[in-house]
Amino acid sequence: TVERLMSELGIEGVRRGKRVRTTVPDSAAACPQDLVRRHFEADRPNRLWVADFTYGTPSQRSPPAWG
Repeated sequence: TVERLMSELGIEGVRRGKRVRTTVPDSAAACPQDLVRRHFEADRPNRLWVADFTYGTPSQRSPPAWG
């Protein structure tokens, strides 16, 4: 693949334009509590739900999984 060949040759693509930073972290803000203590196992169904929110422009995201 192109990725493998570029990796073997030690080259990488050039990104044109300036990368947009959509979120600037606030060092003074309180961190949310880790209520599951990084333990993502549940003893029965619907006991623990975990989510991941990923942000980006529509062109950066993959198409929706419904349809």
